Amino acid sequence: MSARGGISALMLAAGLLVCLPAGAEVWPLETRSRAFDDTSAAVPIDYVPLDHAARPWRLCILYPHLKDAYWLSVNYGMVEEARRLGVGFDVFEAGGYPNLARQIEQLRGCAGDEFDAVILGAVSYGGLTPAVEEIARRKPVIAAVNDIDDRGIAAKASVPWAGMGAAAGHFIAARHPAGSPPVTVAWFPGPEGAGWVSFIEAGFRAALAESSAQVVITRYGDTGTEQQVLLVEEALEAWPDVDYLIGSGPMAEVAVPILRARGASGKVAVVSTYLSHAVYRGVMRGRILAAPTDSPVVQGRLAVEMAVRALEGRLDVRHAGPAVRVVTPDTTGPSVTEGSLAPASFVPVFSLAPGGGP
Repeated sequence: MSARGGISALMLAAGLLVCLPAGAEVWPLETRSRAFDDTSAAVPIDYVPLDHAARPWRLCILYPHLKDAYWLSVNYGMVEEARRLGVGFDVFEAGGYPNLARQIEQLRGCAGDEFDAVILGAVSYGGLTPAVEEIARRKPVIAAVNDIDDRGIAAKASVPWAGMGAAAGHFIAARHPAGSPPVTVAWFPGPEGAGWVSFIEAGFRAALAESSAQVVITRYGDTGTEQQVLLVEEALEAWPDVDYLIGSGPMAEVAVPILRARGASGKVAVVSTYLSHAVYRGVMRGRILAAPTDSPVVQGRLAVEMAVRALEGRLDVRHAGPAVRVVTPDTTGPSVTEGSLAPASFVPVFSLAPGGGP
């Protein structure tokens, strides 16, 4: 099987790609009725990606970090798509959401002539805008995954993070509808000020308002494991009888062993607001009740494909992403993993030459 055929088979198994008889690919995605407006209506589309890049472009790719498996899966999707299209890239990661100044410096480094376009996984919604506008005068900037002020952005490969939060909130509301016995929630949205956190929190709280659940403690913090351990321990000390721990993937990952050590695994339930490898294992084993997925592998592929389109004057869809799905123990399997999680053997790729070599 060719490399392209292998990718097609993976995505087909995920329910995220259909192979046409002529060998073309179609990605079932959602665009917005108004580009860059996540509050506008979702419009399902059959997205036909480019077959190959016209030139061996080189992309400058910025991530908030590679500290958890979520961004590793985004990286995997970008590697696969860059190899398929025949383009190269270099990756720079900021080291975490507090490091806005570092990412601004990295973004300005993307202005060099060795790079043709920029893919930006932003650490801040508005903090990068002046730098984005500056570099956008010279080359296309594609926003990936995290929401960002759209000034200067050529395209965006993302899903509405409010929808991710709403999916988690609706899951709780279905279990505890308004009027049923009340339950308590410890809420861990993520790093305060990060581009995705305010949206995921707004979606979650709006959906939770339809339930009998009450948020009794909220703790913001970087998605690094050590920080999340401290936050979960702090919340459990303050509210030892809380019913739910709900929040980011790293929070859900560390919550499972913490609850086990406290003898509280059967008393306190865990829900994640997004999917990672460890979260997926927790869902399969019944230790995490649910996790929405925004298919980060697909988002990574789409960001690279959009960057090539922008460079070649073929950018027809400026804002799209996969539909959000909720993963529970009853819905695990290849239809989830192939579009959401990098293979277990995958390690981060920071540099890829056009044509697929290191």
